[in-house]
Amino acid sequence: MKIGIDIRLIGKKRTGDEVVIFNLVKNLALIDSKNEYILLTDADGKEQLKQINNRLGIKNKTNFKIVSLPACNRFAWNFWTLPRYLRKDPVDIYHTQYITPWFVPKKIKIVTIIHDISFNFFPQLVGFLDLVFLKTLIPISFKRADKIIAVSQFTRDEIIRFYKINPDKIDYVYNSISDEFLTDKISEERLIEIRKKYNLPEKFILYIGTLQPRKNIPQLIEAFGRIKDKLKDYKIVICGNKKASNYDKKIENSIKINNLEIDIIFPGFIDENDKKTVFGLAHVFAYPSLYEGFGIPVLEAMSQKVPVLVSDIPSLKEIAGTGASYFDTASIDDFSQKLYDICINNKLREELIRSGKERISFFSWKKSAEKMLAIYEKLQHNYK
Repeated sequence: MKIGIDIRLIGKKRTGDEVVIFNLVKNLALIDSKNEYILLTDADGKEQLKQINNRLGIKNKTNFKIVSLPACNRFAWNFWTLPRYLRKDPVDIYHTQYITPWFVPKKIKIVTIIHDISFNFFPQLVGFLDLVFLKTLIPISFKRADKIIAVSQFTRDEIIRFYKINPDKIDYVYNSISDEFLTDKISEERLIEIRKKYNLPEKFILYIGTLQPRKNIPQLIEAFGRIKDKLKDYKIVICGNKKASNYDKKIENSIKINNLEIDIIFPGFIDENDKKTVFGLAHVFAYPSLYEGFGIPVLEAMSQKVPVLVSDIPSLKEIAGTGASYFDTASIDDFSQKLYDICINNKLREELIRSGKERISFFSWKKSAEKMLAIYEKLQHNYK
């Protein structure tokens, strides 16, 4: 097979979306020397392309090739630049995320990954233009796609239910954590270096991810505010891009109302190479999201022996299993009590760390890449 993969997100600091496509491609390169892969990007700088090539580990892989297709914006790329390339140099399968391209020959089979469809359930938390874009193009993309890939069984079921998709057309492939999170213990020198780099306090509750409204960060701040007097040595560290267009402005208001201006620290976006150490420095990882397709940071925290507290939503229960403590998003009292317990109850912390270590063994990018390759092969076989 000749397989084209959209890798535009690599290097764009798009957290989960980037992590998924990067690790799938990296592991496909490790397990597949038979098929030809064309990795398509809008990056055109020589140094940037070289860096992507090195990070993916494909420097000596003759069946992997990066093709640069610059365009003025993502719409031009999807609706003109990419289709023109594929008509000239077609592939058997084209793999992207969310929005499928237009004007691509029908003989090219399209696979699209959908991380979640939260915009349908929390439209008030999405910008107007983004909402119109998603509401309009996602149904069209589902119709054009030959295979839809969800990142969890929960997300697969949500898509089937909401869009009335034929179950045979959709499968799920779990996310996992990068290999770096499973390597040796972090050195003391590295811990000191990263603590200084991001100005991290001695004892802190960590959140890492996007700062959009559905991540429910104001509730985390309020829950912490209720128990701050009993946790005098603690701070909250909120890692993410405050300059992003979907930044939740209620975060600032919650900090002010709860008088936590000196207790909440914003280090900004954490470099991928530093994430493991930042997790390793945390005392607790809190993930209060109202809606998730998967939740990679939960597994990343577990891998670094950090006890995890998450919202009691179906997708996080599917992923975290017994490896996390859960709070009721409808009860701030429950949230603050669970947050207090996970900070000071050593028996609970030890049990969560042990269960979390067992849970992460269930996931691996190698297994995910093997399942994705099997999906490619079945799709190609069915249409021969």
